[in-house]
Amino acid sequence: MANCIVHVTFFLLTCYCLSAASAPQNARAAGLDRLGVNWGTMTSHPINPTIIVDMLRANGIRKVKLFDANPWTMTALGGTHIETMVAIPNDQLSQISTDYNYAKKWISNNITRYYYDHKVKIRYVAVGNEPFLKSYNNLYINSTFPALRNIQKALDEAGLGTVIKATVPLNADVYNSPNNNPVPSAGEFRVDIRQIMHKIVHYLNHTGAPFVVNIYPFLSLYQNPHFPIDFAFFNGTNKPIIDKGVKYTNVFDANFDMLVWSLKKAGVPNMKIIVGEVGWPTDGDKNANIQNAKRFYDGFLRKLANKVGTPKRPGGMDVYLFGLIDENQKSILPGNFERNWGLFTYDGRPKFAMDLTGTGKDQYLVGAKGVEHLPAQWCVSKKESEERYYELSNSINYACQMTDCTALGYNSSCNDLSLLGNASYAFNMYFQMHDQDVRACNFNGLAIVTEENPSTDKCLFPVQIISESKRKEAEVYGVPLLVLLISLLYHLFV
Repeated sequence: MANCIVHVTFFLLTCYCLSAASAPQNARAAGLDRLGVNWGTMTSHPINPTIIVDMLRANGIRKVKLFDANPWTMTALGGTHIETMVAIPNDQLSQISTDYNYAKKWISNNITRYYYDHKVKIRYVAVGNEPFLKSYNNLYINSTFPALRNIQKALDEAGLGTVIKATVPLNADVYNSPNNNPVPSAGEFRVDIRQIMHKIVHYLNHTGAPFVVNIYPFLSLYQNPHFPIDFAFFNGTNKPIIDKGVKYTNVFDANFDMLVWSLKKAGVPNMKIIVGEVGWPTDGDKNANIQNAKRFYDGFLRKLANKVGTPKRPGGMDVYLFGLIDENQKSILPGNFERNWGLFTYDGRPKFAMDLTGTGKDQYLVGAKGVEHLPAQWCVSKKESEERYYELSNSINYACQMTDCTALGYNSSCNDLSLLGNASYAFNMYFQMHDQDVRACNFNGLAIVTEENPSTDKCLFPVQIISESKRKEAEVYGVPLLVLLISLLYHLFV
């Protein structure tokens, strides 16, 4: 995921991008069958996908957007009737664009067999993920459209073209408005990619595929210290934007309608739009916290339930929230918040009360059931290690390079710890990352394993879960090797 920031200062609007069973009846009544989540898997200790699927169903979530076609995840979705969008990673676009046989093989291996053999309810194939980001320096400009056509052609030949559509999730930096008229109605596709964007949207419109866009109001605050904070949420502002008599009270609506205007100017005014990613992180920045996340989701979900849409597109809206679970292996180049977008923690616990139906029921979502943790023990710095300041600092840096220390960052949940506290947090994260191997809690004699929880009111020192991927490897490889070893010892000594 890369993210879009929309800057609004008084009359300025510009877009700049950083890179259970069936659903509850009340969810259906509220029209939230159009609500989905992004299920990312960039984590060191994944939860068993079957547990995740059970959690989705228990919460009435009926749509997921995936970033690859991992067999473990795809198989878990089989027979669940959860509508699925499956993505092709950007690094495969070049080969798919030039080799149609490869495109057919990809569809056969990753779509056809899961659709027919495993009964996965696939509805979209995402061809890449935000391939036109400025930070990619035109790397995918020439391959995205040909790849899109080859994938749709392969779907058609497989007899799936009428039920599964190929599309391209795009960041909101593909459109903008001029500096001298920074309002939604002046929106148009970016000059440097306008020609290719017009080809893409006309092709998608022809095939009946939607335009998928990722919009992130949080990043408006992150990038612009003068951004009016109320404009990032949905409960009003005293400084709305007025555009041709239309009042905009939040940046999401303004950004969405800028896309609507861009599509109209491209000649496809009625094209379906899906919001592929939208959400709020809970750590890693002064504005990334539980309180703001709850405020954002409460307003956004109420907006979806009421089917108000935007000024240019009133009515219901198809949306995928970002994201499902925190991912401790995502890149933090855009910011420390990147690993903290989840509605659920790394071990599948809901972070705050929220109502997916948008009807005001302030209750926690159903968490993951059956997740097992490692023993309740932590790796902390020895009290006397403070005297070895240089070694301690180097060890903290080393530990943090190898694991996730984003909670220690400025304005994050653990940034007020002492030096020894910082060391303990870094050492423990390294220790947990390595499945509590005692050799991972030494740091030249600076650390020690303890059963006393060092967590504070604000800062959680986590105990890692038992990795389902490693358990799976043990089931596949460990038992046969153990049997072989016993057999060898038997023949040697009996």
